[in-house]
Amino acid sequence: MLIRFEVANFRSILEPVELSMVAVDRDRPEARPAPGLNESLLPVAAIYGPNASGKSNVIAALDWLCSAVHESLREWDDLIPVEPFAFGDGPSRPSEFTVEAVVAGVRFEYVVELDQQRIHYEGLFHYPEKKRRRVFERDGDDLKLQRGLGNLSGTRELLTPRALALSITRRFDEPLVVDFTDALLATQVFGFEARNVRQFKRLFRENPGQSPWADTNSSADDRARALGMLRMADLGIEDVVVTDEKVTYPGDSESFTFRRVRLVHRSADERIPFDLHRESAGTRTWYNLIGPVLAALRTGSLLLFDELDASLHPTLSAQLIRLFHDPTTNPKGAQLVFTSHDTSLLNRLNRDEVWLTEKTEHGTTRLGSLAEFAGERVRKSQNLENAYLHGRFGALPDVDRAELLRALGLIG
Repeated sequence: MLIRFEVANFRSILEPVELSMVAVDRDRPEARPAPGLNESLLPVAAIYGPNASGKSNVIAALDWLCSAVHESLREWDDLIPVEPFAFGDGPSRPSEFTVEAVVAGVRFEYVVELDQQRIHYEGLFHYPEKKRRRVFERDGDDLKLQRGLGNLSGTRELLTPRALALSITRRFDEPLVVDFTDALLATQVFGFEARNVRQFKRLFRENPGQSPWADTNSSADDRARALGMLRMADLGIEDVVVTDEKVTYPGDSESFTFRRVRLVHRSADERIPFDLHRESAGTRTWYNLIGPVLAALRTGSLLLFDELDASLHPTLSAQLIRLFHDPTTNPKGAQLVFTSHDTSLLNRLNRDEVWLTEKTEHGTTRLGSLAEFAGERVRKSQNLENAYLHGRFGALPDVDRAELLRALGLIG
């Protein structure tokens, strides 16, 4: 489970901001005790704030880091595609990323500092018996390894100024490295065009013997859970039919096969399949989300969702939060981190699950925890939606009505 993520000098974020999944209120079922950490971790975090305040950039930074580990060795030959803050000294400063997570009961910490030309510092640490130990640490081109990990020595031969040591060491099958990188790369992103190279597994498959198409990576249980999520949304959908169909264009002797997805709707006495592209945007989003959600719940991984309210009806958003909150449906500690403007969801969240962004006068993003707003504790019993809408926590757009009317030509 993710403990915390920190980033500096990425897009609108200049000074370090930190998103922490450590619970403030530990006496509730949603807070999951973390072995060896003496803390409980949260399965859900929500980021609120005005448009262009940097909400999306917080989760985009974590997605960028995950993709960097996957791509750096193969694709960073000429340039590191990091996006520093564009103003002031941002372009001349390194970008910094830190991830702390508990994986298979072990606490890990990964740190990297880089710019577009080179990696300045990188380190992976773990905490056996609560003491920090180095797996590897790199200062420029100098790489140090933990004693006893001689199988990682080949990393030095592949190391370049623009290749992450973590990308290289994961190839040597060292369990310490593999456990951490597998957990990091299992992170899924939904809701925006992210730099996400991982493909979501599709879980709707016909059972063997009932259809010409079956996927060995899924099972009858997977299909049952997926259909359960569709029916839970009360969309009037009873089943999903997936078929492979051949199409030949006039005048072309060659045909191609496409996968046709149809959702079966029920009425009082009829069942009619409709092609997925004919469904509403909300239904398509919920259908496409089911695979990533079930994959996260099954493996205990992290799901990042940008602009949850723009994609789903508030009722479905609340259902999604409930799936991650409930230990029955989320026994392995999967986590959901999302951005939203939907204040009704604040009634579904605890004070330590809400984070707020705002833009400074210099155009940089600040991120703060609602539980510790302005240096004071927000009451656990406080009506969060009402307080947010009344500007109690800031993070609301500052609309200059006179300037708006002037721009529209309605006043002089």
